[in-house]
Amino acid sequence: MKALLASGLAVVLFTAGAQARPEQRVPGKPHPVMAPLEQAATDCFAETVMANPKATGLARAGRWYDAAGVIGFLCRPEVGRMVQAHDRLYGAGTGDRYFKGAYARHLDKQLEARLQPMLETKTLASAEPPADKSGAGLPADAASAAETAQ
Repeated sequence: MKALLASGLAVVLFTAGAQARPEQRVPGKPHPVMAPLEQAATDCFAETVMANPKATGLARAGRWYDAAGVIGFLCRPEVGRMVQAHDRLYGAGTGDRYFKGAYARHLDKQLEARLQPMLETKTLASAEPPADKSGAGLPADAASAAETAQ
């Protein structure tokens, strides 16, 4: 009975120890838990840059990192979830380093790819005919007023 109890306790301790160890990071392969959290943080940065005139101006000037810095505090919940998940997966303190390092290095490229098309000035075609300075096409009263002014 004691042997059975001891072996059961050993199995429980072994599995608890295995679960407590952080997972090994596989370079170049996104983690299934991290990918949606990174996407949520990047989505937040993109939406808030477009909603803030100062950040939008910095983005138009190509200063993506500065634009994200202006509004970064608004994305704290998303960034916090990403950092906490990274800490759980790879060990305490790794999430903050990841956010300030690898994530921040690529954020400007991600924002540029997503927002640049929206920031480009586009010329629009108009269905309105060009203004006629001779008075033709004006109502009769306006046309006679234009003729008397000449």
